[in-house]
Amino acid sequence: MRSGQAYGAPASADGAPAGAYRNSAAGYPEATPFGLPGQLPPAKGRRRLWIILASIGGVLLLVILGIVILVNVVGSATNHARGLADGFTKLVIEGENSKAYDDYLDPALQEQLSKEAFITGVESLDMDGSCKPSYNDLKVSTENGIKAADVAGVITCDGKEVDLAYRFEGTDQLKMTNIKLRPKA
Repeated sequence: MRSGQAYGAPASADGAPAGAYRNSAAGYPEATPFGLPGQLPPAKGRRRLWIILASIGGVLLLVILGIVILVNVVGSATNHARGLADGFTKLVIEGENSKAYDDYLDPALQEQLSKEAFITGVESLDMDGSCKPSYNDLKVSTENGIKAADVAGVITCDGKEVDLAYRFEGTDQLKMTNIKLRPKA
């Protein structure tokens, strides 16, 4: 056995470990298909691949960010409109009609509908604490800087239903510009 050879490892006729490639002319191990023994193949330039992947990742990130911003803006406007409708409807159900009139109705609507007529009309609906609103249509929009929200739904009370439809408009603060509260047919 030659020195440096592992005990029990088979050897070739020239004493090199079995399976080693030899260049018979120079006495060196033969080159494998991937280069010299023990060497890794040369790394290919992957710069183009990384540029493409980074570009795709950047575009996807911008698309996701745009969707998140859009959802937040639309969701915020929708939640604001729902909050206005809830606030107004809650006051009307609780019988605080004068406060609802003063706080929510636009001055232009107040000119068309007197406070007394509003209060009389709402009281004729006989709403009480059992009444609960549900909104089945809520649309928000902005045109030329004027925000608008259309809310439609039903107020369900014990034994009856009241149709509702509100329109809120404004630039900074939304006020009710149209209202419909009537017993459901």
